[in-house]
Amino acid sequence: MPTAIAVTSADLVLPPTDPGTPHATVLPAPDSQSLDASIADMQQLLARYGEVIVVCPTSAPAAVEQRLRAVRGLLESDRIALVRTDLPPLGAAVLVRQLRQLAGCDFSPGVLASAARLLAHYIYAGAVLGSVSRLDRVPVSLGSHLKSWLPGAHFAVLAGPTPQIVRVGGGEETLAGPEFTTELLLARGQLQTDWPTAHLVPRWRIQGAAVEAALPESSPGWWGTGKLVEFAAYLPDLPVLYQLVASVRRETCHWCAMDLIGDRCGFCGAPLHAGATPEQGGRALGGAETRAPGAGTRTPGADARALGTGVPAQGPRALGTGVHAAPAGPHALTPVHPPRVLP
Repeated sequence: MPTAIAVTSADLVLPPTDPGTPHATVLPAPDSQSLDASIADMQQLLARYGEVIVVCPTSAPAAVEQRLRAVRGLLESDRIALVRTDLPPLGAAVLVRQLRQLAGCDFSPGVLASAARLLAHYIYAGAVLGSVSRLDRVPVSLGSHLKSWLPGAHFAVLAGPTPQIVRVGGGEETLAGPEFTTELLLARGQLQTDWPTAHLVPRWRIQGAAVEAALPESSPGWWGTGKLVEFAAYLPDLPVLYQLVASVRRETCHWCAMDLIGDRCGFCGAPLHAGATPEQGGRALGGAETRAPGAGTRTPGADARALGTGVPAQGPRALGTGVHAAPAGPHALTPVHPPRVLP
């Protein structure tokens, strides 16, 4: 039975890549379901799947996270992982689908939960906007703010893994893209532009034609305008995703005994080194929650670049994709050679 993947919004559920991709469970919002009902639903998921990984964007209302922590605390369960992501709505939906793909593989729940931070580093999520005057989730210069008031001004914005803003048609260089083969997903709002397909497809090593999806309801609020076309470039092939995660050495959490990759457990939040208190409470969920020193505001991709040990797993490289885990250091868990799709 695959690990259950749950989400806090229907916006995060994209169509499956193939019939074997497991479904995601949409958890009702706190204002539409009582706490008792939320607990009952989570108990059913645990009884059926054993472990549950809940993906909750950092942009979600505070009440959503509070409900999730309350449910986990009242159940006193260390089998519920709360995965936060800074990615914009369409990029977060791509991340959820990748986790769903990997949930059908032989990865343990702990590895799957901690892999979310690694996968997010390989999702190039952005949008073309009619204005950046209300954009507060990506750093915007004063000059870009002033230019956004010019009639007809459009901006291409990359939220992650490295934030970037360029003016469309301003003669500036295009957005920095991935160095590996990707697919492009588009979601159109009220802005009429073909810039993503005309400029990103030939420059970003996009495989095939761009695929279109419905615009998530939360996208206008995240980007500060409804005049947008949101996009996300990502690794589409399961063998490459599998090798990307499998190439990283696995550790055992000293707090909850779950498997993990990187420097923090995906279930209890405990750092890899012993003697530290879990960020998310672990088996001490009934007590006051504590947060590891230095935890705070994060930018998209920052978690993936600071994941931890990243020592290659023992044994032959799987699937022949040429992906390796990096040596220990500040950029650990980022493969030395970017993933690529073999002919």
